[in-house]
Amino acid sequence: MKVRQKLRQAIDSLYAGGQATAEAYTPLVLECVRANDVGQAKRLQSHMDLHYFTPNDTFLHNRLLHMYARLGKISDARNLFDKMPQRDIISWNTILSVYAKSGSVENLRALFYKMPFRDSVSYNTMIAGLAGSGFSSQALEVFLRMNREGFEPTEYTHVSLLNACSRLLDLRKGKQIHGRICVGVLGRNVFVWNALTDMYAKCGEIDKARWLFDRTDNKNVVSWNSLIAGYLKNGQPKKCIDLFQEMQLGGFKPDDVTVSNVLGAYFQSGLVDEAIEVFNLIKNKDKVSWTTMIVGYVQNGKEEDALNLFAKMLAEGVKPDSFTISSVISSCAKLAYLCNGQVVHGKAILLGVDNDLLVSSALVDMYCKCGITKDAWIVFDMMPSRNVVSWNAMIRGYAQNGQDLEALVLYEKLLQQKLKPDSITFVAVLSACNHAGLIEEGRIYFDSISKRYALVPTLDHYACMINLLGRSGCMTEAIDLVNNMPHEPNSLIWSTLLSVCAIKGDIENGEMAAKRLFELEPLNAGPYIMLSNMYATCGRWEDVASVRSLMKSKNVKKFAAYSWIEIDNEVHKFVAEDATHPQTEIIYEELGRLIKKLQEAGFMPDTKLVLHNVEEEEKFASICYHSEKLALAYGLIKNPHATTPIRIMKNIRVCGDCHMFMKLVSKVILRPIILRDSNRFHHFVGGSCSCKDYW
Repeated sequence: MKVRQKLRQAIDSLYAGGQATAEAYTPLVLECVRANDVGQAKRLQSHMDLHYFTPNDTFLHNRLLHMYARLGKISDARNLFDKMPQRDIISWNTILSVYAKSGSVENLRALFYKMPFRDSVSYNTMIAGLAGSGFSSQALEVFLRMNREGFEPTEYTHVSLLNACSRLLDLRKGKQIHGRICVGVLGRNVFVWNALTDMYAKCGEIDKARWLFDRTDNKNVVSWNSLIAGYLKNGQPKKCIDLFQEMQLGGFKPDDVTVSNVLGAYFQSGLVDEAIEVFNLIKNKDKVSWTTMIVGYVQNGKEEDALNLFAKMLAEGVKPDSFTISSVISSCAKLAYLCNGQVVHGKAILLGVDNDLLVSSALVDMYCKCGITKDAWIVFDMMPSRNVVSWNAMIRGYAQNGQDLEALVLYEKLLQQKLKPDSITFVAVLSACNHAGLIEEGRIYFDSISKRYALVPTLDHYACMINLLGRSGCMTEAIDLVNNMPHEPNSLIWSTLLSVCAIKGDIENGEMAAKRLFELEPLNAGPYIMLSNMYATCGRWEDVASVRSLMKSKNVKKFAAYSWIEIDNEVHKFVAEDATHPQTEIIYEELGRLIKKLQEAGFMPDTKLVLHNVEEEEKFASICYHSEKLALAYGLIKNPHATTPIRIMKNIRVCGDCHMFMKLVSKVILRPIILRDSNRFHHFVGGSCSCKDYW
């Protein structure tokens, strides 16, 4: 404090005395630099300007310029640079480094090409600045010019160039630079070898990366991180974990980058508990480690754990970034937790990341998956920029929510924006045609995938077309499509065909599809249950018993069907004939009241849909107490006078009786019901459904 006070007093004296010489300025400039005192340096510079001081060389101005650059004072540095009566190569390189470090590529490029003379430092700074800001191709072009002008690259040049090749995944150029390194004097430099290891790993030659790593002298943490990240990127999480353990045994202390990659490796391997152990050992958890854990939970189907961890992250005072926020929003979307999603949306606004492309696209998807396409459209419409992912989210959202024509109109608008649709776009478009029963339009869109956009139709596209053709009564064409498709039919194709056969009552083709699924997925209960239900519908009880016996012999476990409803930020889950809820008695009373009211209006539960050979009374009880009906009753109990939609989620497809029940209830209670099943949304309003019963 005393040093700065003396410095200020000395400059005060300078102002009191009027003009000064270079001898007077020099010690003061050097003292400002030593003290990193920008304020007094600017006063000193102002005094020079005031008295039109012109130094004989660049020494004083360069010292001030270097200090401004080192402290990140970009505008002060540029202001001084522009005023300098004379500039040398040091002056130009200093201001060049300011722009390179700040990522101001336009200013960097403009200044570089304006330089009256350049040296190797100029070129190295330019290459590092371009490569570090993601302009990898331009960095390589500048390197070629550097060669032509005869300047010798340094280790920093090669590191920047290798990083550029890594970003571009340009293995050929990376190998060329490797060759230059081998014939030069930088062959054993650890920074260069780390960059080489990273380049080969990112370009897919992980064995070559390992060869380099094993021969690297004086390995540091970056060396280990390069190969660990490489194994993770190349889909070898076990080797990533093994290398992490080897690193620790070697006495190296992992840093945040190491931990983030290792957490990713554990999650890739499905070793969630091991990832938690590593995470809990981190003393100072940063944003990267928290985000890695949240993303890992989402990838492993643990969305609720992801939401809980996000809450802990905020409680710890760690500020999330756009990637964290988008991952949390995706969790809300998968769970259809609207309230949580709205809270996270608010947090995104407070953090100023709500207009981030990743976050906005996730918000559109979340609102669509919660059945609120109006809010999704508001987010979509306000996006400052959109990519195909954003458009896909909105198109798919409209298709899932029964707004099929809106989905197709939006697809045409996408084309008007000169954007090229991708495979996901066409899944959404074909789904819209499927739900709306637009068979001719579906054929046109399907043909355009290859003929107009030179894309290869995927199994998802074929599944959409098989569904559309089968449901539209073109079963022969659907079977032909299965038999003649260029891909080997997988479980998606056969399960789609089986589903269509179940709806159309096509036992013969249904048996064929089911048998293929028994071979592909012998422990998946779905095909067994669907085939059993088809037999039961026809009263073929011996065949039903045969399928169930087959399931028992193969130890195939039936998965539980359940529904859930979110009330006051709390999720309530129900199974059929559930008796575990604390308010079970009241729920059944309310459901009984609804059933009675509908029966008075002429509705009778469709006991034919109970696919068990039991008494009629048992069938009646079974069909009346499905999980979505219990969830509906609970929603009415908790908010009896509300006018907002009742939102219910189900993990499998809604049955025909429940679908009819929801339609009639929406008419009786004069309140919308939104039901999301495993296939799509059903918006029940005034006795009608958005799916137009084409479900």
